[in-house]
Order: sequence, then structure tokens, then C-alpha cells
Amino acid sequence: MTSVLAMILAGGEGRRLDPLTRERAKPAVPFGGRYRIIDFVLSNFANSGVVRMKVLVQYKSDSLNTHVQRAWRLTSLLNEYVEIVPAQMRYGPKWFEGSADAIYQNLNIITDEEPEHTFVFGADHVYRMDVRQMLEYHTDNQSDLTVAAIPVPRAEAQDFGIIEMAADGRMIGFVEKPKPGTEKTMPGDDTRCLASMGNYLFRTDALVQEIVRDAGDATSAHDFGKSIVTSMHSRKRVFVYDFMNNKVPGQSEKELGYWRDVGSLDAYYQANMDLVDVDPVFSLYNFDWPIFTIRYNYPPAKFVFNNEKDRRVGHATDSLISEGCIVSGGHVHHSIVSPRVRINSYSYVEGCILFEDVTVGRHCKIRRAIIDKHVDIPPGTVIGYDPEEDKARFQVTESGIVVIPKGMRIEPRG
Repeated sequence: MTSVLAMILAGGEGRRLDPLTRERAKPAVPFGGRYRIIDFVLSNFANSGVVRMKVLVQYKSDSLNTHVQRAWRLTSLLNEYVEIVPAQMRYGPKWFEGSADAIYQNLNIITDEEPEHTFVFGADHVYRMDVRQMLEYHTDNQSDLTVAAIPVPRAEAQDFGIIEMAADGRMIGFVEKPKPGTEKTMPGDDTRCLASMGNYLFRTDALVQEIVRDAGDATSAHDFGKSIVTSMHSRKRVFVYDFMNNKVPGQSEKELGYWRDVGSLDAYYQANMDLVDVDPVFSLYNFDWPIFTIRYNYPPAKFVFNNEKDRRVGHATDSLISEGCIVSGGHVHHSIVSPRVRINSYSYVEGCILFEDVTVGRHCKIRRAIIDKHVDIPPGTVIGYDPEEDKARFQVTESGIVVIPKGMRIEPRG
């Protein structure tokens, strides 16, 4: 694995995740209680033995920088690293104009490292993947570019970059978000399409050639999906890697092919809720392929009071409760609770995602809500039960999820 380098694209704004991205980059958004979204792609590479990773950052990157620098310290003696690369503006005072331009502005990194193959992966998806299997497929086919793809229902094709594939696995067409009715289906299956996951593996020489060619095209969007993949298959050997064939150690059959784009608030909420079922479709408890993150020196979670007579019982059901939390006489159900959260007596929290340092006062009722860091919920507050009242006070998604931004001051209701 010394001949490969991973370039992680982590510079997106994440506007559809607002307000969670008002003060942090999308890959830095907390997920699953104690993780950040970027931990999933970094863990996939680390577990696969790819330990040379460059993380390209851009917008509101302080939280992301801090997390990566503190959580992802590998062994420099063995040339293992996860390094943050800020926007260098090597070609003028401008931000990255697209994912391909992000690589172009950092080509010096690739040429300095001299890898034979270069992974270019996004940082905002939740999944497990053994990238060694993709590399083996890539080298066996002597491919210039291999694109990871996943089958999706034909009705969802307009949300993805859709690949047309020949029987031998070669890409023969690619359309970014095709119009309904124009999408190409999978060979032998007219109910599904192959969607690009935004994960690419290049022969490095081919990557440099394509990126430089694209940079010189003034009409290009400088984006991998719209600009590189769309046409590269007509000039070079481009193959499609079916993610459904990828299996990691300790993974159940139920989880096979699990991949979620958490680019919207509703998708983010649902992906979190996937973790808390009794038999979850995506389990955090796979110790053969762990998700790595920062370790806190917080005490264990604590549940106090057992006065059943007046229903003052601290307990949690079907939930993930992080370290440093205190459930003090309240009930948490089907929720994800991040470190150092306190749930006070007689309160009921259901179907919620609570970020760090949230305090829920007494006699609160909160349902189907995402609450960002440093929010104090006054005693007696009711959220998630009256849609009209929620919309008057908070941001509410299309599916009815209440989203409360970081540090918001909530006034007590008389």
C-alpha cells in the first residue's frame, strides 16, 4: 500500500445541512453521538492499510482541522499520516471552483509523493468499505480510472450521477442527474441504475493528465462528476466497481451495500436513526472494522433516580448514550445523545439527536429534533408535538424534524 495516496475532498459548504453547518464544515458535523462524518472515510482507509491521507479543506474548517489534528495522529516514523491541506491558492486568490479544481490546485502534493495510484474520495458519506478490494479490481483491469458505484432504484436516478456500463465492467456513458426517463439502467436489470458514489481511484499519470486538461478548459465546471468522468471514458480505460461486492470483516449481510449520502437534514437524521434499532442496518459495534475518532477523558454515562411511584426514573431505551452524560430522572427513547448531555427529571426525549453540552430541563417533552451544541432547554418546554408552534420558533424540515442551531437561546413559555 506504499504506492497509493488518498486525497480526501472535505471542502464543501454543506448548505443543505444548515444550520448544522453555520459554524463548521460539512465533514465536521457530529454523527452517531461521538463521531464526525469525516471519521467514516478516514476509518475506511486506515482499516484498509492506506495510511497516507491528505485532507483538502476550505470553508469554515477550524472545527474540522481541530478534530483531524487531535484525533488522527498516525505514526510518522513509518510514514503514516493524515494531513490537513488548506486552500493554497497557488494559481491566484480564489477558492476551489469544483472538486477537480481542488485536485488541480494541489497537484504538487501528488507529484511530491509520487504514488502509482491515487484515491480521490469525498468526506461526507456514511459507509464501510475495504478499499483494497477496489484497488485489486482497478489493477486487474489495468484501469486508468475506477469509479465506485452502487445500484439505486430507477426512480431515484435523477439525484445521482448515473453510469452506463458494458457487460465487461467498462464505463461507456455517464450523465450527472439525468432527466426522468432518460436514465440508463443496469445490464440485465431495468428497475435499477448504477449511481456514482463520488469515490474514484486513478492511475496517477492519468489523473494528472485529465486534471491539467480540464484546468485549461474555460467552459468546464471543473468537477469530477460533471467534467472528468463524463468524458474520460471515451479516451481512457474507465471501469466501474460495484460497491455491492465489497465486504468488510465483521459485517452482517444486512449491512452489505450500506451507503448514505447525508447531504440534507432529513437524510442526516435518518442515517443517524439507522444506528439505534435493536438490529441496526448499520452497526457501530463491528470491532473488526472500527470507526475511529477522538477519545475523551469523560466519565461513563450515569443514570440516576429510581422512584417509580412518581415516575422519576432515569433510563434510556433503544438509544446511544455517549460518555459524560447524566440521565437524571428522565427517559430517553430511540435517540442519540452526544457527550456531556444532561436530561433532567420527568423529561421525555424521543427520536432526537442531541449534540454535546445540551441540557434538557425538567418536565420537557421533545420529539423528532436535532439540537446542536450548547443549547439549554428551559423546564416545561414542548418541542415536536405542535407543528405550527414549532415552525413559529424553529427551523422545521419537510419531514417535520425540528432543528435547533448551536447556542440558540430558547425563551421559557409561560
